[in-house]
Amino acid sequence: MFASENGLKGDPRLQAISEAIRVVPHFPKQGIMFQDITTLLLDHKAFKHTVDIFVDRYRDMDISVVAGVEARGFMFGPAIALAIGAKFVPLRKPRKLPGEVISEAYELEYGTDCLEMHVGAVQPGERALVIDDLIATGGTLSAAISLLERVGAEVVECGCVIGLPEVKICFNSAWADYRNFYADLCQRVHDVFGDRTLLHKAHCGYLSFCEVCIHRRFSCNFVVSNKA
Repeated sequence: MFASENGLKGDPRLQAISEAIRVVPHFPKQGIMFQDITTLLLDHKAFKHTVDIFVDRYRDMDISVVAGVEARGFMFGPAIALAIGAKFVPLRKPRKLPGEVISEAYELEYGTDCLEMHVGAVQPGERALVIDDLIATGGTLSAAISLLERVGAEVVECGCVIGLPEVKICFNSAWADYRNFYADLCQRVHDVFGDRTLLHKAHCGYLSFCEVCIHRRFSCNFVVSNKA
């Protein structure tokens, strides 16, 4: 769900945040419109607005763990954790944490990746929030949720600075094949959610599907949408 759909429609902070995010065309490869949040960090007012919006949403949800996804989740997660009185837990790429870890692999468009968390960082029964800068298909967030649930935590929600209301996807297969795949996917999702299907697609803001919203059956929360 975008912040503008969550009681903040017309809030001038949203425009300030959106304007502070730089779009870099064709990075890291041709056809990608990279959403660069480093320019947001340079604007202390917009950065504070971003953190404040998250804090206002989560301060009364009895959250004890804020889990930040490497690497840009580290830029927002600690500030949110401090403000709501929670601990911050980094979810890192392989071989970055020095202690005993629990790992979760996930699929990328080309290959796989992995997130790791220190054993003992999160206790059974703790309520957790996952923070990252941006969501595309939700594969990384899904892996983060799996890590936390495997140690007995309750994941309350995933929060991202940027959601993608429209994504142009390039597959090796023909576009017609993708449309057939997507039509089949929508039917299968409708079988699960019924009339809630469109609601979940709107929550995610993604043209295709968000693994978190659909397969894990709870919504992601975004501050602003991406810019073309």
